[in-house]
Amino acid sequence: MTRRRKSIAGVLALVALAAAPLFLSSFTISLLDYIGVYALVAIGLALLTGVGGIVSFGQAAFVGVGAYATAWASALAGYSPWVGLALAIVLTCGVAAVLGATTLRLQGHFLSLSTLAWGLAIGFLFGNVEGLGNFSGISSIPPIRIGSLALTESAQIYYLIWGVVAASLVALSNLLNSRAGRAIRALRGGNVLVESLGIDSFRTKLAAFVIAALLAALSGWLYAHMSRFVSPATFDAGMGIEYLMMAMVGGQGSLIGGVVGASIITFLKNSIQDYLPLISPGASGQLEVVAFSAIFILFLQRARRGIVPYIVDRLPKASEPVDESAADLPKRRQPPAGRTILSVDQVVRRFGGLTAVNLVSFEVRAAEILGLIGPNGAGKSTMFNLCTGALPMDSGAIAFAGEPIRRMPQRAIARAGVSRTFQHVKLRPRMSVIDNVLLGAHTRTKAGIAAGMLRLDRSEEASARKEAQAQLQRVGLGDVLFEEAGNLPLGKQRLVEIARALAADPVLLVLDEPAAGLRRNEKMALAELLRSLRADGLTILLVEHDMEFVMSLVDRIVVMDFGSKLCEGLPAEIRADPRVQEAYLGSLA
Repeated sequence: MTRRRKSIAGVLALVALAAAPLFLSSFTISLLDYIGVYALVAIGLALLTGVGGIVSFGQAAFVGVGAYATAWASALAGYSPWVGLALAIVLTCGVAAVLGATTLRLQGHFLSLSTLAWGLAIGFLFGNVEGLGNFSGISSIPPIRIGSLALTESAQIYYLIWGVVAASLVALSNLLNSRAGRAIRALRGGNVLVESLGIDSFRTKLAAFVIAALLAALSGWLYAHMSRFVSPATFDAGMGIEYLMMAMVGGQGSLIGGVVGASIITFLKNSIQDYLPLISPGASGQLEVVAFSAIFILFLQRARRGIVPYIVDRLPKASEPVDESAADLPKRRQPPAGRTILSVDQVVRRFGGLTAVNLVSFEVRAAEILGLIGPNGAGKSTMFNLCTGALPMDSGAIAFAGEPIRRMPQRAIARAGVSRTFQHVKLRPRMSVIDNVLLGAHTRTKAGIAAGMLRLDRSEEASARKEAQAQLQRVGLGDVLFEEAGNLPLGKQRLVEIARALAADPVLLVLDEPAAGLRRNEKMALAELLRSLRADGLTILLVEHDMEFVMSLVDRIVVMDFGSKLCEGLPAEIRADPRVQEAYLGSLA
């Protein structure tokens, strides 16, 4: 779908929403009000869970914090609902920040279970605080007023609810197409990938967590003043699971899917509640759960990624032209040829009783290609990860550009000028090729979340896109900018990784088996690319198994065997060394 068609579809949707109260019954408008309130939470979960990969069962608790905050402020303390809005946002985001800081370092199902635990705890808290009405809740909540107009009718608050939904969709859509949004989209690739790009993975997770909580607070505020009553039952764990179901049915990672999912689940619940009593009057409550579960399973079978992605995958992909007139991103000054930029001194790394790297020392000099080779299990990849900060060392020292990196986090090493690729390709397969490469330019840009949401970063984005396109053209992929990265063959995916690393404008490019899985002509093209990078003054540290590829390309070679450095020298010297022939080269020598 082209951007023009998307714009037309968006305008038509807005016109239909605006006209709905003129043609639909008051009951249907009330149902649409609830859909809008639920959709805000589902949109937040689409960002948090669908995009960021953080599964949360506790969003209903955040809705409850927002609802109770405004109910207390307006119904009990006598303040305006707009003061209640401010309190709801501040309190909900504050609670989310504290809970996120304590739980987001957990991984996998431990994180998901922790969200369920604090969701239950917060819901239980609502019913046991005397000042919040215990389990009876808070009633007589005043309506929202805009000037002299009190939004007491469903048709009146309808426009406010859907105006907030529309604004949230636009803001988050802008965010996902910005520097900060790409960092959130990269989270599913794992912490090692994210940190290697110079991104603080924890802060990025926390930002996504708080944004989702902010939308839940808005939902709670609107719900409280729409229903004029709040009680703990509305914000229990069951509702948290229902919100997650809305996001999943609508579409994992799709913002508009949050709206679609909220609509489908709400209409289904309403229809089941209407028709099941006609089929089984005595057991409609139990059958409601069964029917709802069966329908949900059907959705997962037919459209596992959700309704919206199922449809979008069958539409033409949109592309945004790159502005060739945009300013260039600032570039680093490369060190003079021959200067030592990476120094490894007596480094040791153990895994329990296994010494994977044992007292290894070598140097990498500016504007050279250094090959690090050895048989399987020699410790090359471990050494590689020590140099990039992905693993800590037990003893020894590594210095980059004269600065010790032993206590530096991986992201700080990346920001200092070390870019890497991975033995097993790490791309975001459903992101476009150019968006994957834009991740590499993260450290060269500065726009934050607010700038992304408000599109105040357009100039910087244009410069970054120009740089990403230039690097893709440099590696020979200028014709697949808007293809999904996961659709490319392995050889081209490896080139995308190299382009992403080059987009960071590194001082040292560290390549982990870049020729693995490539055909001969692809290896020859890769070798020519690396030679051209060296000619441009870039320094390369190369881990590779293909000896023909290494010997014809590198300036010097370091050989490892059983975790220790075996020898070091020029390619011809290494080829002639009997120890290397015995340990690794064999008949290739």
